[in-house]
Amino acid sequence: MNWQDLFTLPREQRRAHRFHLVGAGGTGLAPIAKVLLEMGFTVSGSDREASSRTEMLRALGARIDIGHARDHLLTRDLPSPPDATLISSAIPSHNPEVEAARAAGVPVVKRNDFLGPLTAGRRVIAVAGTHGKTTTTGMIAHILTQAGRQPGYIIGSDIPGLGNAAAGKSPWFVIEADEYDDAFLGLAPEFIALTSLEWDHPDCFPDPDAYFRAYQRFVERLQPDGWVIYCQNEPRLRELAMKRVAGHWVGYGSRASAEWRARAIDMTPRHTRYALHSPQGEVVLVHLQTPGLHNVLNSMAAIVTARQIGIPVEQSARWLSDYRGAARRFEIKGERNGVLVIDDYAHHPTEVRTTLAAARARFPDREIWAVYQPHTYSRTRSLLNRFEGAFASADHVIITEIYPARERPDPAITPDLVAAASRHPDVHTPGALSETLNHLRERLTPNSLVIILSAGDATQLAETLLSQDANQIPGSADKASNKC
Repeated sequence: MNWQDLFTLPREQRRAHRFHLVGAGGTGLAPIAKVLLEMGFTVSGSDREASSRTEMLRALGARIDIGHARDHLLTRDLPSPPDATLISSAIPSHNPEVEAARAAGVPVVKRNDFLGPLTAGRRVIAVAGTHGKTTTTGMIAHILTQAGRQPGYIIGSDIPGLGNAAAGKSPWFVIEADEYDDAFLGLAPEFIALTSLEWDHPDCFPDPDAYFRAYQRFVERLQPDGWVIYCQNEPRLRELAMKRVAGHWVGYGSRASAEWRARAIDMTPRHTRYALHSPQGEVVLVHLQTPGLHNVLNSMAAIVTARQIGIPVEQSARWLSDYRGAARRFEIKGERNGVLVIDDYAHHPTEVRTTLAAARARFPDREIWAVYQPHTYSRTRSLLNRFEGAFASADHVIITEIYPARERPDPAITPDLVAAASRHPDVHTPGALSETLNHLRERLTPNSLVIILSAGDATQLAETLLSQDANQIPGSADKASNKC
């Protein structure tokens, strides 16, 4: 039986079939592993290092080994080969478990080959975009859950009350559709929410047009008579909408020409609220706990998408007032000695700009320290000219060492280049994370706000600042990562 057909088996027969995930603790594969476990399959896998996600999978019944080795594929308690081996985008072809799988005749697949069979027969709502897809996916899953739709979902971060994945008990399945390595091209969604379209991942897409074409191919995957919900604030999404290669399109935004329009936007330290105007002239007030104009737009995407599947706008707006955000998306970690610490996943210049603007609106009287960890040499090189003004809302800026993730170091690309490109009047490049920590501890005052902007290991600075234990911080950022 082909592995693609296993998802049609009755639940009682699935336990006899196993999927092995290499890179199981990554943000791309860990939610898939959780869905497989809830569907009743046996799951094994490995990752370079232990994490909260690998521990979560173990607690759910998966066998997860730390490190990569050929003998992880076949073990004493799992002596038969898996039905398929799923690998993250960060796993090279010479990985020992990949080599062992191929030698044993086990199919080796990536997410773009796996997600289609996994979601076959479901009513898929796919959320794509350079920015905002995690929050928007979480908001849609939250609305559907509150509405009693019992959806399945895969989200790139933990959502309070939801976690990051569920198999679900209904046909509905909400998924964060990742463009990296063309992963989203494996989906055939009935609904697509497009939050933004701005060049990213230059290691996969060498120029902005290649990135745009990937999104165009993704929209072509839409089911007949499906719907695309898109942000009309975004120039390249408006360009994509002009082509209208498939389905019905409905737009939202804060522009005067938007079909669904946000008006009377009010952002204070205590709340974010706005009036949502429908194309029919109806007005609904929306209150959010998540700050910033970008989250106004994310909430609009969620509300309009939910409306297209039959959930009244007023109900979605009411349920979103309880949505508390996603882990590592403007996550307030705590306060110590008057210093407030926020952790955020921003790693693209536009994300940095919007996140810091939200911080300034939320905390206008705080002295803001932005700690930015550049993510990958290719992204830093390609987007260098976009850092000008990105840190304008911060009083002080620290640029740490570059987090290489899956890439080899490039000595020509340095933190000093990012600092110079930013043109910020108070920017520093102290070096390793340990030096960054020392720099902060010598200068922070009781009114400071430290916001960590990182998709790498600089996130641990947040916990260390709150514990005041500098020994927790390693002296380099030379680890590999399964993140994009």
